[in-house]
Amino acid sequence: MKNKKLGARGVWFAIILPILAVGDVVLAGILSFKFSDRVVPIIIACASLYVAVVIVVGALSSSSSKNKKEHAIKKGPVLGNVMYDKINYASEPVFICDINHKIIWSNRFASGNLSTKKILGTNINQLFPYEFAGESPIKRTKDVKVILDGNNYIVEETQINTLNETYYLLYLRNVTRQTELEQLERDKEKIIAYVVVDNLEALLQFEQEKYRETAAKVEKILRSWAESVNGIIKEYEKDKYIFIFNMEDLDKFIEDGFSILDKVRDIRIGAIPVTLSIGIAKKADASLAEKEKLAHIALDMALQRGGDQAVLKLEEEVVFYGGRTNAVQKRTKVRARVVANELANRMAKASNVLIMGHANPDYDAIAASIGIARLAKFCGARVNIVTNLKDINVTKMLKHFDEIDEYRNVFVDASKGLDLVRSDSLLVIVDVNNMNMVESKDLARAVDDIIIIDHHRQTAEFEKEPIISYIETSASSASEIVSEILEQSLPVKGILNEEANALYAGILLDTKHFMKGAGTKTHAAAMYLKDNGASYENVQDLFKSNINDYKKEASFGEKIEIYRNCMAIALNPHGKDNGDRIMAAKVADNLLSLEDVSASFVLVQIDSTVHISARSNGTINVQLILEKLNGGGRYDAAGAQVKGSNIADALFSLKEAIDDYISPEV
Repeated sequence: MKNKKLGARGVWFAIILPILAVGDVVLAGILSFKFSDRVVPIIIACASLYVAVVIVVGALSSSSSKNKKEHAIKKGPVLGNVMYDKINYASEPVFICDINHKIIWSNRFASGNLSTKKILGTNINQLFPYEFAGESPIKRTKDVKVILDGNNYIVEETQINTLNETYYLLYLRNVTRQTELEQLERDKEKIIAYVVVDNLEALLQFEQEKYRETAAKVEKILRSWAESVNGIIKEYEKDKYIFIFNMEDLDKFIEDGFSILDKVRDIRIGAIPVTLSIGIAKKADASLAEKEKLAHIALDMALQRGGDQAVLKLEEEVVFYGGRTNAVQKRTKVRARVVANELANRMAKASNVLIMGHANPDYDAIAASIGIARLAKFCGARVNIVTNLKDINVTKMLKHFDEIDEYRNVFVDASKGLDLVRSDSLLVIVDVNNMNMVESKDLARAVDDIIIIDHHRQTAEFEKEPIISYIETSASSASEIVSEILEQSLPVKGILNEEANALYAGILLDTKHFMKGAGTKTHAAAMYLKDNGASYENVQDLFKSNINDYKKEASFGEKIEIYRNCMAIALNPHGKDNGDRIMAAKVADNLLSLEDVSASFVLVQIDSTVHISARSNGTINVQLILEKLNGGGRYDAAGAQVKGSNIADALFSLKEAIDDYISPEV
């Protein structure tokens, strides 16, 4: 076409230009005959020739432009047909949806190969769940994968705006084979797990002759477990194993709820079962070194929660399995001495030390804070205890410290605590490890160096990794742990009588006056405190109730329900203040004295929050039950706060959690 156009233009120039040239010669002759000056006729002739050439070229250009436009008009339908054929005869599904997500057109493949009989007029979400990117304010960063007729597709969406209407073209790219290969690769990916027999040595310390026999039984079960999935398990220390297996087998373990825990628990020494702790990490594209480190973190969490459980650390969450038996007291003074030395070193280097417990503090949290404050003073550090100065428990305890100069201005509220934060401040958190339950979450976020000392099971990962985490779930109380640390750190008679009494009161509170959860370490801590001036008579007034409190306790007994034949649930929907929450804890303790009651739950409504106090006689793990309600605590004592709820809804959720504990889904 281009050569033909150039040829036509050449013919035009061949005809017109000679005519113009002859005309110019004639015109020049006439002008030269009339004018004597020859320059004028030559200029006029040349100008006329130029004008003629411009006119001819302009005409030719106009003709060419017209031809181009006509050609573009002819080419439009051709392109439309090509694109239509490309989409209509594609070997993968293509849909066009209107603004209401209804399919208004589908290609031949979709209409001829999909099992769905009706396509046109059907909402796209009836074929597969899909959220249109054109309607989402969040920009997509990942491919959208859908399943249609058993095949895996990636959806490529194009938004079309025409004739004031919006349409969506969805092109489904088949990635079934690619997905199968990726899944095969993931299934063969190696998983690392740490497995620890966490109470065997403690159980057999007085029956050494049975140790080999029992240890052999446990190892046989573990090796059989590994062989069932063609895995490798190796003992790297006494009663400690590393287990390597394929990713596909992890799904099997999850489906059966890590039944290996139950198999090992069937081995008993007397009436006490042998238990395992397992730590596993699942992270995509992680190296073996990263997996090993994460699995070790998961194992530490399992041990800090009391053992007898598997902890699975995923990309963005932690999942717990098991944890249905109480922790065995097995800690030694060696670890307490190591923690005490490290704690003292950190305190000596800090510009100031801040201490806080959980919100709505009890005597154990307050006393543990006072004990840590004594250690900080011994190290020469500036120290403050952050707490709610209006709390009834705090005001009762502080009466014993009113006349002590060392404690003037030591106790501050949360806002003052924030003012005291420096770049090298040290924060010690006692009697709690869940950052949602501390006295001041803002303070916890503001300080870089955090130390945690607690006896409750860990319920979640730390928002900020503490520099020291001393969590002993076998301890009766935080006061017991702190007393042990002080014994290892301070000289004889190194604490004040008032401090010893406070710590003693903390132990009495959490052991119900040595009736629950008190072990040999508990009594040893109590003896240390008595040697430093503590006595039962001196703390009696902390546990006395006035007539109004007594009446409040009695009011809880008006609505008591025995649920699942062994759990007592009491309600008081008319709570007014924190004092009612404290009453609820006392009522929960008293309900355990009822015949055939193994656990108790007391609910009280204060404003828009339902507070739940739970207690157990040791046969039911109330901490696991209240974890379902975002609560926490210990095996035999736990609590939860259901915010934005009422008594009826909270009671329904509690019963669901109890049902799940009694009859867990496998």
